[in-house]
Amino acid sequence: MTIQRLPLELVNQIAAGEVVERPASVIKELVENSFDAGARAITVELEQGGLRLLRVRDDGVGIAGDELALACSAHATSKIGSLDDLEQVSSFGFRGEALASILSVSRFRLSSRTLDAEHGWCVEGEGELDGTLSPSAQPPGTTVEVRDLFCNTPARRKFLRTEATEARHVDQALRRLALARPDVGMALSHNGRRLWHCPPQSLAARAAQLLGEDFFGQSIPIESAALGLSLTGWISVPAFSRAQADMQHFYINGRAARDRVVAGAVRRAYADVLHGARHPAFLLFLSLDPSRVDVNVHPAKREVRFRDAGSVHDFLYSSMSRALAEVRPGAQHHRYLPDTPPAATGEAARTRPAAWAPSPPAQHGWDWTRVAEASAAYAPDARGEAAEAAPAAAAPRMSETGASAAASAGLAGAEAAPAESVAASRPAAGSAAGGLGQPLGQLHHLYIVAQNAEGLVLVDQHAAHERVLYERLKRQYREGGIARQQYLVPVAVRLSEDAADLAEARREELAAFGLEVERSAPTQVRLRAAPPILTADAAAEVLRRVLGVAVEEDEADHHLGEVLDAQERVLADVACRSAIKGQRRLSLPEMEQLLRDIESTERSGQCNHGRPTWVQMPLAALDRLFLRGQ
Repeated sequence: MTIQRLPLELVNQIAAGEVVERPASVIKELVENSFDAGARAITVELEQGGLRLLRVRDDGVGIAGDELALACSAHATSKIGSLDDLEQVSSFGFRGEALASILSVSRFRLSSRTLDAEHGWCVEGEGELDGTLSPSAQPPGTTVEVRDLFCNTPARRKFLRTEATEARHVDQALRRLALARPDVGMALSHNGRRLWHCPPQSLAARAAQLLGEDFFGQSIPIESAALGLSLTGWISVPAFSRAQADMQHFYINGRAARDRVVAGAVRRAYADVLHGARHPAFLLFLSLDPSRVDVNVHPAKREVRFRDAGSVHDFLYSSMSRALAEVRPGAQHHRYLPDTPPAATGEAARTRPAAWAPSPPAQHGWDWTRVAEASAAYAPDARGEAAEAAPAAAAPRMSETGASAAASAGLAGAEAAPAESVAASRPAAGSAAGGLGQPLGQLHHLYIVAQNAEGLVLVDQHAAHERVLYERLKRQYREGGIARQQYLVPVAVRLSEDAADLAEARREELAAFGLEVERSAPTQVRLRAAPPILTADAAAEVLRRVLGVAVEEDEADHHLGEVLDAQERVLADVACRSAIKGQRRLSLPEMEQLLRDIESTERSGQCNHGRPTWVQMPLAALDRLFLRGQ
């Protein structure tokens, strides 16, 4: 077939296939153009979900009449002029494809008026401009009307969804844009009905309006800077998790973006505080030198590529991990926006709002009704639930070293205190104990019941102790390795031959986790030492699990390295097997010690599997249950 140059109309159609996917993508391109034009007010109107009409009005600088036709041609832009500009682009738009692509698949009309013009001008066309430049009664700014999207490409129109679905996608896209520029007033109407309107406001007020007050009541502020990177915003406490990733907003230099580096950092930061089936919520703004990020890797500019992805990942992970670690029972965390707002792009830098008002302080803690609902959605973890449900008679006995280690944690005794001592040690009603308060007793030998100044506290004793041990093990590992105790008689552990080969090859790495092994047969190793908090049987089971996970992968060495380097998976197993089990009776001193340990432990609101470790039931909620004061 002879090579030939494609007609300009076909080139625009191809470009439209990349840029214009549905009405929401049209809105995104047009609103971003309004941002770049310095608009302070933008209204979006839809008819039939945008399938019949999309109209975007702004009060930006406008386009001169003699430049309107040029603005609608392919690759015409005022944003960049050279390759150097492209490598450090700071505006939302820069390719000059949007208007030409939209024009090629719709009935299109563009009206605009500059501030110094007596009246506006307009151009229009279907597929291409009709060549007429007409006067228009247009106020200063620009109006774009897009009618009958994909009217000349019926095959693509068939792929659009229902009116309600397309309207919902437009709503979501516009909300993301509104969060990027809280200084710009924005409004959305559908079929003549106003859906929402945001005046120019602080980011905190904009986010509260669009994400809801619940998000702010259960979020942690972040303000971090290092290595030329700056991160501000909020992340949700683990208890405020969601079944879908529908409340995750990440902005890079003011531009909404998706990136595997960012997703990986978030996943790792929440790895051991959030159940695998749940998703965190966040609103985060990352600022960095534009030359360090490539925004020109996706036709719709949704994805980016960092020049130094490793540094960005580590910075994001450490910032979020530190914020999550600072959450403590009863601690006060103020909701605020840092004094330095997220970096703006293009005209946004000149239209920064004067006030970035703080939102009011709130207390970390979990409303008991919300936590109960959220907990019901968690799929039970097989290992954790089985360990908790095991009756005391079936639980493996602790070795002497295990008992001594538990004693050092304040959990040595296995018998409950006499009823008289329990009653004598109960705090007086209205005790002002802070944090998790003072223990009153156990409920079904599964939960510790305590009271604090706020009301009633229920603690899952296994989940809470698991988190305490886990954080302690992580600290020991970071400080040079986990302590281990030699067995007088080594424990024989049967493995597959592949697993035994792997154990022999990785002896030093396993030793850093307190597991000292030696090869004794083709399918057997001897466990010569293990962490003292583990029974011999539990230590053997942890070893089998670690090696079994590695051997399941094709690249076994590489995968084991990941397991051992990201020590959370190994240490979580050790902590889960070592923690006190359900059905175990605790004395009041043991309960007291566990509560104090929780208060001083990082990420203590959740166990290693992401389930809540404690819930707070306020006195006001109790009063409502018993109709007090009514």
